[in-house]
Amino acid sequence: MEAWTGCMPAPRGIVHEARELEESGWDGIIVVDSQNLAGDSFVALAMAATSTGRLKLGTGVSNPVTRTAAVLASATATVHSVSRGRMTLGIGRGDSALAHLGRAPARLAQFERYLRHLQTYLSGGEVPFDELVDIPDASAPPVETLALAETPDASRIGWIAGTAARDGKPLVEVAATGPKVIAIAARHADRVMFALGASPERVAWGIGVARAAREAAGLDPDGLSFGAYVSCACHPDMETARDMARGNLTVFARFAVMHGRTSGPLSERSREVMQKLRRAYDMHRHTQGDSAQAALLTPDFIEEYAAVGSPEQVFERLARLRDLGLDKIVVNGNWRGARGGDGALARRLVETEVLPALRA
Repeated sequence: MEAWTGCMPAPRGIVHEARELEESGWDGIIVVDSQNLAGDSFVALAMAATSTGRLKLGTGVSNPVTRTAAVLASATATVHSVSRGRMTLGIGRGDSALAHLGRAPARLAQFERYLRHLQTYLSGGEVPFDELVDIPDASAPPVETLALAETPDASRIGWIAGTAARDGKPLVEVAATGPKVIAIAARHADRVMFALGASPERVAWGIGVARAAREAAGLDPDGLSFGAYVSCACHPDMETARDMARGNLTVFARFAVMHGRTSGPLSERSREVMQKLRRAYDMHRHTQGDSAQAALLTPDFIEEYAAVGSPEQVFERLARLRDLGLDKIVVNGNWRGARGGDGALARRLVETEVLPALRA
């Protein structure tokens, strides 16, 4: 099972950080893709590619609204080429990137159509113009209005074929929480990345939903990979570990209740916490551990939904996820925002004790 972690897409800072994470044994890094909150993710990933030789790279996550599928596919393939085949595109329906444009996550039908187009572009295929409904006539009229002698009759990224022949096609993985998005991901993605917390019961439920969706679509249920985003804080003092996990955990817990209903196995107490979190969530304090929403997370909820505690406790939880058949986890830990030396200690414990044990 590959172990990835997150970075901020700072084009200069990521050069050093990516090299350091590679040397520390991580398999890959993701960067956020939220234009109002951070720098451009693909510029940062390209910079990281030039300073590393083994570390895999990805977005965590892009969305189907702020770029057309052709633009996103081209950016992905560009980093894939620069990195000699190390790029993975992570995509979801959109959260903070859309909230700061006054929008909610993309509609399901649009998301599924976008994924289909994305995979077509990355595979070197073409998308009919009449399917490109994301560009309204009010923004740009059809090319036929120019009365040119010759025009393209479909949308295709011609230069991708050369990159794909050398480096292969970039993987597309979908961040998914609810059964409808899990099913869409199962039909169109190379990997489903569950945002279901570190609960083995919830992740097992998600795998079951995905496999059933593949079978219903006439696809091989074994032709799909699974991974998970895991909020993690490794520290010998449990209270400190719980506090370190709060900020990141609010983001992923909210995904499970964003539209008011929860899915998958949950205790009644956890449902109550999620509903309170949804009502109190302040997007201006997104990811912040000292926010009002973070204060709502109870100790029991954190220990159920995150991998926290000593190296032994964190390893035990991650090993249970690995044994479900996951081939990738993205470990999200608030190492930078922790008090004093707690963050450095937490990261060191993961890198020197947890990761080696997972690979043993």
